Amino acid sequence: MFFNINSNKMFFYFILFFSTLISISSNSWLGCWIGLEINLLSFIPLISNHMNLLSSEAALKYFLTQSIASINFLFTIIMKLMLMKNFEMNFIFSILINSSMLMKMGSTPFHFWFPNIVEGLSWINYFILMSWQKISPMILLSYYINNNFILIITLLNVIIGTLGGFNQTSLRKIMAFSSINNLGWMLLSLMISNNLWLFYFILYCFFSGIMCFLFNMFNMFFINQLFINNMNFSIKFSLMINFLSLSGLPPFLGFFPKWIIINFLINNNLLMICFIFIMMSLIMMFIYIRIIYSSIMFNYFKMKWLKFFIKNNQLMFINILNLISILGMIFSTFFFM
Repeated sequence: MFFNINSNKMFFYFILFFSTLISISSNSWLGCWIGLEINLLSFIPLISNHMNLLSSEAALKYFLTQSIASINFLFTIIMKLMLMKNFEMNFIFSILINSSMLMKMGSTPFHFWFPNIVEGLSWINYFILMSWQKISPMILLSYYINNNFILIITLLNVIIGTLGGFNQTSLRKIMAFSSINNLGWMLLSLMISNNLWLFYFILYCFFSGIMCFLFNMFNMFFINQLFINNMNFSIKFSLMINFLSLSGLPPFLGFFPKWIIINFLINNNLLMICFIFIMMSLIMMFIYIRIIYSSIMFNYFKMKWLKFFIKNNQLMFINILNLISILGMIFSTFFFM
């Protein structure tokens, strides 16, 4: 099962869901802060596990970093209320609020906690951290965005997210640095349009969800497990398709939102930024292809105790997702013409 659910976990998932809605629908900064705090306190019981020391350590680290970001956010709100009666845009306050939101979502230069924490998470908790936990900070960031500051942050995100992915053997760390890289694209799409950000975010969650589902199904956490395990070739092919789609290779659906962002950058003569983004995507693609190449080309002896049995309905579900990844861009061009 992808979800290992009991009544306690269901309660915390419920609170996690509604705390995000509280945060993004609040009409005051204090209400946004309360929503973020409830979100933090509902996620910690989900990731902590008394049977696993790494999970407990991850929960503690997550609590400390998110608390620092929340304190910074609350301090900025109170200072703004005290010093500025009319809520005018101010450079220092906007940078402080943006920084606290960037720290919440694990963006550079506040990304140091992010790869360490994911190492202690299960795949379902990892997926929640990659997707749902980014919604509130990004929407709050869009309310009070400082374009020049965020433009520098996006460049740092794509560069550090790409360089950090080298020499990593842990799949969770590779996916964490991939998330930092994609966060650069997401922040750039947020500066362009909220609808474009939503489109990019949904597609990113879709591909990340497929990867987490596959890795969770085979209980994989390191690169060598990809070619030691006696997997069906169609599963390896599925991993290849989704890795390539996540990197933004043109025929796949993952390229579509990146294509829109690249078009915007070229039309606005931001050619140097566009060049950096494309080059970093190519390097990220190399990191993914290295993993895929190892898993497909290396053949180990078939050992019965490593053989996995996949149900037909699971295989059918994976194949449908692959079809969306491959043909999604062809269909989407008809809708967006």
